[in-house]
Amino acid sequence: MSLHFIWLFVMMFGFMALGLSVGSCILFSSFIYMWIFDIPVFSALISGVSAPMSQTLLATGFFILAGNLMNRGGITDRIFNFARDVVGWIPGGLGHTNVLASVIFAGMSGSATADAGGLGQIEVEAMKKNGYDTDFSLAVTGGSTILSPIIPPSIPAVLLACITGASTGRLFMAGVIPGILYAGIMMVMITIMSMKRKYPRDPFPKGKQFLRDFLAAFFPLLTPVIILGSIYNGVVTPSEAATLAGVYAILVGLCTRDLKIKELPHIFREGVQLLGSILYITVAAKVFSYIITLEQVPTIVAELMVKGIHSPFGCLMVVAVILLICGCVMDGTATIFIVAPVLFPVAVSFGVDPVQFCIVFAFTLMIGVITPPFGMVLFVLQGMSGIEYGRLCKAMVPFIVLALVMMMILILFPGVSTFLPNLIYGT
Repeated sequence: MSLHFIWLFVMMFGFMALGLSVGSCILFSSFIYMWIFDIPVFSALISGVSAPMSQTLLATGFFILAGNLMNRGGITDRIFNFARDVVGWIPGGLGHTNVLASVIFAGMSGSATADAGGLGQIEVEAMKKNGYDTDFSLAVTGGSTILSPIIPPSIPAVLLACITGASTGRLFMAGVIPGILYAGIMMVMITIMSMKRKYPRDPFPKGKQFLRDFLAAFFPLLTPVIILGSIYNGVVTPSEAATLAGVYAILVGLCTRDLKIKELPHIFREGVQLLGSILYITVAAKVFSYIITLEQVPTIVAELMVKGIHSPFGCLMVVAVILLICGCVMDGTATIFIVAPVLFPVAVSFGVDPVQFCIVFAFTLMIGVITPPFGMVLFVLQGMSGIEYGRLCKAMVPFIVLALVMMMILILFPGVSTFLPNLIYGT
């Protein structure tokens, strides 16, 4: 059994250590490997160039746009005020508001960094102003950002559907129960911690105030209803729903006068730049995938795993450990394109449900955005607060542990992720 493909990974991480972009690291190491081992370049190039032509991948750009529009259009303020009315009166009220606002925003953006950069600023400032410790405020905000990539629409779900061939609609529905369950577990812990630390809570909202905030947030709240309802009823495909989300976000922003027409070019430019970086990684990763398929890497990995694993549970545990390590040191998008093509066929060969694999993959990978040393959300939170990085990491520990508990629930109980898709689409 030849293991010379390991040099491909050695070169890739070597380029990363030099500070090159993720896409360039993947592409350069792939071409050097093909040159050294005399692998035809033309077929790999054809495979790479065709990668961005996926209709599924196109949805990513529109969800990115929708998230940017929601942040710029003042919609995040409306969501936060409404969520505060609903749960602000519970012990640790603003902590619960933080979580509920993330649940609502998750149905619009699908991105953890969009949640942290948009809602996060509002949430942290409000909590600090009302007597919550800075560490706790940032930790709750960081922990709740995991919800955005899990609750549909989910950008990682779109990317995983593109890589694995799983149904995007099934993956969207598969994230609903895990997202709500994780939010509930978070709120239980927030209640316990808040009562112990004697954090304040808001008075029960008056009817007029609640009605005013509800009407202000009404159209933004309809976003996830429109997206999921249109997919469920077959009006649009998941890819078309992404376009619908972007258009609806523009209309809501303009109608509420929170978004100015002159701001649209800048918002579109930001979205195109981010999508461009994702597409570049996609092309590079497709070339990379061509090599690992040619070198039968999934088969080799499966043979190595078979020696010590004899069940779907054991397979998913190994997958989770690999992803926790990757999530700590690599960009999430790059990890999806590099690791998923290797691990997915291995997991399926062990009898793991493709939908369960994708949800475990997405959730475990998202734990990495709040885990040192290179958690992207940690950098966003540290940048907005100025807090010492080590202090922030220490504050995140209880929520990282909570996320790991949720990961184990997803691994041990496949029905948590597969029940709703099977109910809607059939087994």
